[in-house]
Amino acid sequence: MVVYRYRTKDGVLADRVFQMGKAPASIMINGRRANRDFSTVNVPSSAGWPMPGCVASGVHPDQAGELRKHFTDHGLSVEVNKDGDPIYESRKHQEKALACRGMHNKS
Repeated sequence: MVVYRYRTKDGVLADRVFQMGKAPASIMINGRRANRDFSTVNVPSSAGWPMPGCVASGVHPDQAGELRKHFTDHGLSVEVNKDGDPIYESRKHQEKALACRGMHNKS
């Protein structure tokens, strides 16, 4: 399931959850039509770094503080966004952060 953002003409925002690729182009919010808001989608640089937030290695938002502390305790400077997703600055940065959690990138 993926969270999609919608916006009405007067700027009211709403997030809705749909299966990936199944989100409608518009929804109704309190009787007003809201269209998909693509301006809030994170678009990585052409090189892919920094990675805007790695959902695959993220944690529940309630655990974001614990993940920040884990990185700090292991001497790593890794930003974790409010959604609990680490933000990697480079491939090497990602490798170090994943290794300290006993993980690795298969690609």
